Amino acid sequence: MTRDLIGSAGIWPDHRWPNGARLAVSVVVNFEEGAEQQVGDGDPHSERMGEVMSVVSPGTRDMGQEQIFAYGMRAGLWRMLDALDRHALPATFLMCGRAVERAPVLAAEVARRGHECAAHGWLWRPHSDYATREAEAADLDRNIAVIRAACGEAPRGFFCRGSESVWTRGLLAERGFAYASNAFDDDVPYADPTHPGLLILPYALDTNDMKFFHPNGFVRAAEMVEYVEDALSVLLAEAEAGRPRLLNIGYHLRIAGRPARFPAFDRVLARLVALGDRVWVARRDQIAAAWLEPGG
Repeated sequence: MTRDLIGSAGIWPDHRWPNGARLAVSVVVNFEEGAEQQVGDGDPHSERMGEVMSVVSPGTRDMGQEQIFAYGMRAGLWRMLDALDRHALPATFLMCGRAVERAPVLAAEVARRGHECAAHGWLWRPHSDYATREAEAADLDRNIAVIRAACGEAPRGFFCRGSESVWTRGLLAERGFAYASNAFDDDVPYADPTHPGLLILPYALDTNDMKFFHPNGFVRAAEMVEYVEDALSVLLAEAEAGRPRLLNIGYHLRIAGRPARFPAFDRVLARLVALGDRVWVARRDQIAAAWLEPGG
């Protein structure tokens, strides 16, 4: 894959989203708890990033870390689903295959409430780690199959932790995916010239609650709310000057699902509702389809 540092070269398409706004907002919730690597699940090592960096010796089962992740499914999911219902907003849930396999009833509830169920890899791991195309393809197919079984339809979009591999986009194109999101390089969707038909829908790691787990990130919920407000302010000004824009806001069940951090989710949703038709809040599959709509 050749690096492209030019993009649209500052020449933006005259694009409006379906409600007439020029700024689309994608609310993303990561559904990956139970798919993180854990020695207790037979994985070679346990995930070290959590509320604190794990101090359990490598190769030893880390039951504390298992429980930190389990909170997301047992408690955080319901708090966040109810907030989405209360604000009547749609979201895209990025679903790891092993998490869905272990909790299909929870994945089915996400779909029942009208949210998109997208693929997030079989495990919560970088796809760049795969040694062969065949191994990556096998896990991608497992991811697709469990989402289809639990949620009623195959995923249309994909995003993995960290980086995709050199094979990922080709595998997605072969399987008819509408979009890929392992891209952090733009504020608008764009075509992948190597894989016609596969739209690249950029994602973001700054307007993301994972920064609560990073030392240079957020500490209190209000800090994330204010950060997202700043992003909205800049992008709204650009959008209202005629430039199409996309804002991605990412959350995790075990992070923003915790009571002290939940306002970082709930207050942002309230702000999006208050903006009315100045923004278009939509699922990522809807955003991809709308970007490709002739005359949009």
